[in-house]
Amino acid sequence: MKAQIVRIGNSRGIRLPKTLLQEAQLGNEVELHAEPGRILISKSAKPRAGWSEAAQRMREREEDRLIDPSTPTQFDKDEWKWR
Repeated sequence: MKAQIVRIGNSRGIRLPKTLLQEAQLGNEVELHAEPGRILISKSAKPRAGWSEAAQRMREREEDRLIDPSTPTQFDKDEWKWR
């Protein structure tokens, strides 16, 4: 499908047909990336999307342990009251 680049105020843009947007499953916010000879439009990713599910899977596989033993800091020794 071809489209024309048109002037929109001081900027330039293209009009995307509704059916094309629906087929691509894009919402109102997208991410743009420029590469030589093309501009890529992708679905906007939410920060930390999927982290909760990944943490749950790690817990189920018992992969959520600390790698190194904890090391007390000066704060732990002086200000935090160990019991």
